[in-house]
Amino acid sequence: MLKKEFLYLFITGVITVIAVPASAQMAEPWQLGFQGAFSPSAERLHDFHDLLLWIIVSITLFVLFLLIYVVVKFNRKANPTPSTTTHNTKLEIIWTVIPVLILVMITIPSLRVLYFLDHTEDADMTVKIVGHQWYWSYEYPDEDDMAFDSFIVEDDELEEGQPRLLTVDKALVLPAGKNIRLLMTSTDVIHSWAVPSLGVKLDTVPGRLNETWVRINEPGMYYGQCSELCGVNHGFMPIAVKALSEADYAAWLVEAREEYSQTQQPVSIKVAQMTTGEVNYE
Repeated sequence: MLKKEFLYLFITGVITVIAVPASAQMAEPWQLGFQGAFSPSAERLHDFHDLLLWIIVSITLFVLFLLIYVVVKFNRKANPTPSTTTHNTKLEIIWTVIPVLILVMITIPSLRVLYFLDHTEDADMTVKIVGHQWYWSYEYPDEDDMAFDSFIVEDDELEEGQPRLLTVDKALVLPAGKNIRLLMTSTDVIHSWAVPSLGVKLDTVPGRLNETWVRINEPGMYYGQCSELCGVNHGFMPIAVKALSEADYAAWLVEAREEYSQTQQPVSIKVAQMTTGEVNYE
């Protein structure tokens, strides 16, 4: 009976993993690999990961071959009189030079990816992200300092189909296909704004303005979470990014300017509740 249940769970997991790339805006049950790549940054990170995987597998197989060779060739029965050689200059040069070459081979694409992720020269728009204990604030400097706060939706308020611990009351709305500069900071402690499917993960540090960028390949919902231990409610400050087509984003912007065009938004009563620990997210 247990074998059948295990087999069923295994098959379900494999099917889920195979299906992930088609709709990988958030982590799925039984998922083994990355979420799907929906931005150029995520695509480059996945390619670099695949390169490292081949290198690691090759090194592992080579070391395994050497271990098997040594066990078979130099065991007591096959080699009763061991060699007394203590140094081999040629071998020492080889096992020093080859690792250096491997590191160089890794360093070059690594630096290319890091430079690509750093910032964009031709940003179509800028969004400022501010981390708080324990919610996010989003500001649109190009749109009359439009700003709003984004809080988690509690379990008893979730609608059908909304993921638990990932749904927010106000998602960050961005246009798909545009280069978007992301400026990040914090008002209290270090947070980390991370959306895996977009290849974005950057710390928000008090007193410091960090920069990265994103270009979302297609419209959809993309979820993430704070990825830096920031206090008792660290696990309850999710990120939701809603990517719209250019036309839909323009229509949303008209309504959003009227609703969020204040320079300083009033802070929700939830902030005081979350600070005192009165909110229960069980």
